[in-house]
Amino acid sequence: MVVAVVLTVSTPFFWLLDSPDTGQLVAASVQGATGIAALVWALLQSSATPQPGVTVVDTGKAKATGGGRASTGVRRPQDAGSGTIRVDRTGDATADGPDSSANTGVDYS
Repeated sequence: MVVAVVLTVSTPFFWLLDSPDTGQLVAASVQGATGIAALVWALLQSSATPQPGVTVVDTGKAKATGGGRASTGVRRPQDAGSGTIRVDRTGDATADGPDSSANTGVDYS
């Protein structure tokens, strides 16, 4: 976004430094207006596209043994997006043994 703003402002500025004639002045104006329109369009597009969400409700039981992982909730990487996550009334998750893990909510791993 910053690069777009700098290019939008600087390009017509360079045209105008060299004593422009009518054609160069019109071209600089069109170029600046096009850059501003593209920037506004990009800003509107980024806020208009919501991330899909995840909902987990009324799950059953899960058990992990021998280094396994049990999850009755949601497990996803930190960089998987910014959508909403809703976890309600999840089941029991138990872990037995070394290196086993259990989760009943949201696990960002």
